[in-house]
Amino acid sequence: MKPKACVTIVGGGLAGAEAAWQAAERGVPVCLFEMRPTAGTPAHQTDLLAELVCSNSLKSQELTSASGLLHAEAGRLGSVIQQAARAHAVPAGTALAVDRTAFAHEVTRRIGGHPLVTVYREEVTEIPAERPVVIATGPLTSSPLAESLRCLFRAYLEEQPPQRCAAEGARLLSFYDAISPILATESVNREKVFAASRYGKGGEDYWNCPMTDEEYTAFWRALVEAELYPLHDFENLEEACFFEGCLPVEEMARRGREALLYGPLKPVGLTDPRTGRRPCAVVQLRHEDRAGQMVNMVGFQTRLRRAEQQRILRMIPGLEQAEFFRYGSVHRNTYIPAPLLLEPTLQFRGDKGLFFAGQLIGVEGYLESMASGLLAGVNAARLVQGLESVTPPGDTMLGALLTYVTSTDPSRFQPMNANFGLLPPLDVVVRDRQKRKAALAERSLKAMEAWMRIFA
Repeated sequence: MKPKACVTIVGGGLAGAEAAWQAAERGVPVCLFEMRPTAGTPAHQTDLLAELVCSNSLKSQELTSASGLLHAEAGRLGSVIQQAARAHAVPAGTALAVDRTAFAHEVTRRIGGHPLVTVYREEVTEIPAERPVVIATGPLTSSPLAESLRCLFRAYLEEQPPQRCAAEGARLLSFYDAISPILATESVNREKVFAASRYGKGGEDYWNCPMTDEEYTAFWRALVEAELYPLHDFENLEEACFFEGCLPVEEMARRGREALLYGPLKPVGLTDPRTGRRPCAVVQLRHEDRAGQMVNMVGFQTRLRRAEQQRILRMIPGLEQAEFFRYGSVHRNTYIPAPLLLEPTLQFRGDKGLFFAGQLIGVEGYLESMASGLLAGVNAARLVQGLESVTPPGDTMLGALLTYVTSTDPSRFQPMNANFGLLPPLDVVVRDRQKRKAALAERSLKAMEAWMRIFA
């Protein structure tokens, strides 16, 4: 039987798992609903909570990066996702990459073992009547629940002044996301690749496949001319677009021969020890698991047909005999018009007991999803306890990200990663970019710590 005063959370991804942990750690019972394995998705392969499907990386941990700053803020707030990630980290330079299976098992064990959390394995097809409730169903929200959300949003927007409504508001928005292939480590020809991180940061955590100008040109032409999987019937390109941060390599290649050289194949910061020179292009491989049996092709999201993936990716030096554990694919992601619907506290403007978190609100990335779930869980617990909802200051990375998500121009709203451009400028001009980022990070952490002394 469900507790009378509890937080109901729908969705067991990174956002939902983090929200559940935060609420339970504040002494509030949690009912967490995850539809897998009762119902599956086009991207997930297991029934584990917090399964990572696109990459095993939670991005850079360096404080002079936006993701590193968000890591630091989440760590101060007691993120369970971050704790599990660090417990199952694999070498990846300055990035926090994890053994995906071990990581998901760890989160599932911690959440399921918490005395105040009850996990229900069933699909939620409409917005629960209980309050508070956190909807954290992610970019692959099931059709029945998505329709329930559409009806709620449409009814709310019809009651608003005309200037608050936009064409996007009456429906959910979509963009296309893609995942990279995973290869068997033993199938990589180590005689043709070299181990190194860019500019020597982080040791030799990446395997680099160097390409000559001739090899790159042939590879680029093959990509441009390759056969692609058609989109599913429910995926309409007229109503969706690719997210720039996960652009398929073939889409990038169509922008011109040089495009990939400024994207996933950029050779900057790398020197081939056999030639002593920088290659024309470099394909990087990153360890996927702690045992070192799998490698991920960094930035190689694709919707090439499987036979084409084998043919073209085996043109890369060192991958001539590549064995594919997982092929790349593309799926539709869904997000809501958050600027029209949500407060910075992640509460729905039409119902303060209804919270949203994760990629569904228009944040892009595992780290950002986890951070939004953290705040939603905190605020849902505070609502049960009769406390006011809170949001971090706008000069913290989390606060700035949520300010963008909930207050940007709805007509221009697209999913957003954490980035320094979201933060207010410094009071003094700092022209050196690294020093400016360091100053922004220092200011943000001071603001977060001051806020935590009052509310956390």
